[in-house]
Amino acid sequence: MSARAVFLGLALIAALANVAALIMIMAALDRRGRKTNMFMPRLFTGRYLSAYKETTKKEIGKPGPLYSLWLVAIILALVFAVIAVFLPQE
Repeated sequence: MSARAVFLGLALIAALANVAALIMIMAALDRRGRKTNMFMPRLFTGRYLSAYKETTKKEIGKPGPLYSLWLVAIILALVFAVIAVFLPQE
């Protein structure tokens, strides 16, 4: 297995974690009485993230753990994908 395949696999896992975090953020907003659109989550990602961040900041004084999970997952997915692209072909 090449290093490129490993990094692409890691990027895929991080991207899936990002999607899962967004779904959990949407569920948390629904539980708190905020409406979310399940059919277009990628279109409203910024809106949902800011609403989750504001809501959890009001409740516990800092952004919730799902916000950090989403942020770390998207950064890792981008970093792993860039590394995979710049690795030489084997």
